[in-house]
This record gives sequence, C-alpha cells and structure tokens, in this order.
Amino acid sequence: MEPGLFEVYLGMFASAFLAATLVPAYSELLFAGLLTAGYDPFALWVWASAGNTLGSAVNWFLGRYLLHFQDRRWFPFRTGTLARAQRWFQRYGVYSLLMAWLPLGGDALTFLAGMMRVRFAVFLALTAIGKASRYALVLYMWQLLD
Repeated sequence: MEPGLFEVYLGMFASAFLAATLVPAYSELLFAGLLTAGYDPFALWVWASAGNTLGSAVNWFLGRYLLHFQDRRWFPFRTGTLARAQRWFQRYGVYSLLMAWLPLGGDALTFLAGMMRVRFAVFLALTAIGKASRYALVLYMWQLLD
C-alpha cells in the first residue's frame, strides 16, 4: 500500500527535522528521491524547509538551556572549545546563521546561537532563510539534471 500525500510530506518534514538536530542524518537524498518520484516540488520545499528550520530550533533550545550544565562531565563541549566557539560567534555575529545549512558545523552553529542567547525571532528568521535556500538549491540542481 502506498503512503498518502500527507504521510510522504510528513516523512520529508521528519527527515529534514532530524537532519537539522545534532543527530547525524541527511535529508537531501530523500528530497531528491521524492522529486524524482514526481511529488510536488513546492510542497516538498516547504515541508523540508520547515522541518529543517524547526530541527535547528531544537538545537537553539538545547544550547540555551544546557549551558547551565557546562560543568558536568557529559556536557558535549570542553571549556576551551566552548570559549573559542563563543569568540568565533562574537566575531562573525548572528548573520553567520545564514550558513547554518552547511553540512559541517551548521548544527553546532545553531546550538552555539542558543548558548550565546541570540534572540529567538532573529535566530529563526536567519536560519529559515539559510535552510530554505539550501533546499531551493537542491531543487534547482535537480531540475538542471532532470
């Protein structure tokens, strides 16, 4: 039995959501596969962009609230690493969040934004622009190859 449209788009959302968290996952392959299968490109772009942006919001919340536990052994960053990352973020500023779509470092950047207490509305807007642009680029490249 084939999944309905809602299940397909919800699956795209879930894949993109997970890919944006600190969980190692990639949603671009599913995105391209669903495009190839003939699903609506605009709907896929919207669901993928929304899922990826909201997954990044989870990182922001984790960064914002887990900083209270930085003295614990299980905290993912050491003091020196954390200090370097904070200096880097202060140097390049909130507009670096436009690069949160990058496969290496993008997820950490959204976590760091929470630790640096970037206003959530600013975080969400900049991250959404970057994430939506990434899926638009994948869509554009798929159309070139199709």
